[in-house]
Amino acid sequence: MQSPLFSLTENPSQDRYAMQNPQLLRVTLGGNDDVLARKGAMVAYQGLVEFDGEYQSGSQRRARARTGEGLDLMRCSGQGTVYFANLAQHIHVVDVDREGMTVDSQYVLALDSQLNTEVIAVDSQYGISGTGKYQLNISGQGKVALMTSGQPLMLQVTPDKYVNVDADAIVAWSSGLRVQMQAQTHSSGVWRRRGSTGEGWELSFLGQGYALVQPSEQMPPQNAVVGQGLAAQFGMGQNGSHGQNQNNAWN
Repeated sequence: MQSPLFSLTENPSQDRYAMQNPQLLRVTLGGNDDVLARKGAMVAYQGLVEFDGEYQSGSQRRARARTGEGLDLMRCSGQGTVYFANLAQHIHVVDVDREGMTVDSQYVLALDSQLNTEVIAVDSQYGISGTGKYQLNISGQGKVALMTSGQPLMLQVTPDKYVNVDADAIVAWSSGLRVQMQAQTHSSGVWRRRGSTGEGWELSFLGQGYALVQPSEQMPPQNAVVGQGLAAQFGMGQNGSHGQNQNNAWN
């Protein structure tokens, strides 16, 4: 059997997190160095590896139920290598240091088990779900594998150069940044996207750090039919994107 496919062999890197191609990550396991990964993200593995559902504390379950933000993880342990991917999205490995990182949990593929995670609220003058109001703060020292739709852009934020990002395109940012959620609209109807431009909620970043933006927007479920009532249409309340409509699915 012959094919150009046989040239697509493993990357011989000795790094614990090694990219095999832009959409496929290999993580090496050994000793007590467990890795936590998105459930169902394993596409292959070698060696003696065990997969178990990761325990969630009561506070974590309550935070997930209240905000829609959190991680649904499996623990990978043992001796061997595991290959992770998700819908052929681009994967990026980030070293988390003392500064910490804030991220939308839907873009987390895997992370070292010793890292700490906590759901936090993004400051906003409006209480509307489905607009990035809650995010996940990751602290400690270790690696996190993030996913993006396409090749992202890393924007630097400085005290004299703040950055505004569409809330549907932001992936992660330095936890030390000050964040304000806003809707630049001249209309009193904040429920709809800004005027006739198609633009909506923004996150404004100030301070010193970085913001990671992907070249794709996950549009909020403005015409959602999951659930009942006006609130469901606009992604709000228990029938909105952070309620029953967990995956921002709409018809």
